Amino acid sequence: MANQEYVLLMARYNMWQNENLTKAASSLDQAARQAERGAFFGSIEKTFSHILWGDGVWLSRFEGRDPPANYKTDSTALIETWDGFQKDRAALDRQILDWARKVPPDWFDGDLTWHSGISGSTASRPKKALAVQLFNHQTHHRGQIHAMLTAAGVKPDATDIQAIPQRFFEL
Repeated sequence: MANQEYVLLMARYNMWQNENLTKAASSLDQAARQAERGAFFGSIEKTFSHILWGDGVWLSRFEGRDPPANYKTDSTALIETWDGFQKDRAALDRQILDWARKVPPDWFDGDLTWHSGISGSTASRPKKALAVQLFNHQTHHRGQIHAMLTAAGVKPDATDIQAIPQRFFEL
């Protein structure tokens, strides 16, 4: 189950894979990134937006603060420009890594309670499970992006966890 070692590894993996997939997606033009591709959120860009939204919401809950105001809108509508998205994504990845470095071991004890926008009610779950959810959610939707990129003729770099470049362990 989740602990600081786990979240630190996964934060590094998250940062690496977001760089990998945004680089691959940058080789497409805006129309190709926004094209309907039959995935759950439709397009590459909308799926990237949803991941950004989910990461921002969960991290704010973990840190005991409100999510950014624009995160209370449609999860697929956060990307105004591709360049802006890439900056926002890199900044959030750094925040996730910083959280993973600083999270005290006892943070993983007990439950986290929050207001769920999905159900419209208060929810409570074990923090260990929610830490796993943060990273599992990213991986799930990045897999969809990878499939859409591949179908669009773009080949992202490796995704296997053992292939994380050394530079991510130096961050």
